[in-house]
Amino acid sequence: MSRLGNAVVTGGARNIGLGIARRLAADGWRVFVLDIAEPEGEALRPDAQQVDLSDPEATTAALEYILAQGPVTCLVNNVGIVKPAPFDAVDIDDLDSIMHLNLRPSILAAKLLVPGMRQAGGGRIVMNTSRVTKGKIDRTLYSASKGAIQSMARTWALELATDGITVNCVAPGPIATSAFWENNPKEAPETRAIVDAVPIGRMGTPEDVAQAVSFFADARSGFITGQTVFVCGGTAVG
Repeated sequence: MSRLGNAVVTGGARNIGLGIARRLAADGWRVFVLDIAEPEGEALRPDAQQVDLSDPEATTAALEYILAQGPVTCLVNNVGIVKPAPFDAVDIDDLDSIMHLNLRPSILAAKLLVPGMRQAGGGRIVMNTSRVTKGKIDRTLYSASKGAIQSMARTWALELATDGITVNCVAPGPIATSAFWENNPKEAPETRAIVDAVPIGRMGTPEDVAQAVSFFADARSGFITGQTVFVCGGTAVG
C-alpha cells in the first residue's frame, strides 16, 4: 500500500484514539501516536511516543522528533480527560488540568505542524470533541473544554482555508469504551437512561468514530471545513 503521508494522533493508545489510529494506518497513513501509555495496538508501537501531553516541553520535544521523520499532513487532536462532577461539587482547581490536557496540546501541535502542512500544499486537522457540547449533567469542565475546541476549530477553518488545510470536528456520543464506563457507572440509572435513549438502538464503537475521522482526513474532503459531525447514534437530534 502506498503511503498517504504522516499523521499524528494524540491520545491514540486506547479506546477511541486507538480506533482512529488503527483506521488511519489501514487507510495508508504512517501514524505517530502520542500518549502517556503504550498503544494497545502492537503495530502502532514502533512510531509511538510515550509523553505526558499536559507537559508542553515534553510534547514539543515529541512533535519535533516526529517532524524530523518528515512532514505531518494529518493531525487528530483526540486526547482528553473528563473529571465528572455535579455543579455544586466542581473543583475549580480541576479547570487547569482539564484545559492543559484537553485543549492546550491541540494548539501546541497545530502551531508546530501547520507550517509543514503549508509547505506541502495542504493538510487535515480533526478534533475529537463530544456530544456533551449539547449539554450533559455532571460535565461542567469537560463540556467547557470540548466547546472551546469546537469554537476554536471553526476559527482555524477560516484562517487556514487558503492554505488548503481543513479543520473539522467529530463529536462522539455514547461510545462503548473503558473510558465511558469509568465515567458512567454501568449500574447507575443515569447510565441506563443514556444507553436506552440512543435512537439507533446500540452504543457506538471506536470504529464508528474512526469512520468519520477517516472521511475528514481523505484528500477528497477538501471542500469541507469548519464542520462538526455528531457520531452519536442520533442522540444529538431533538
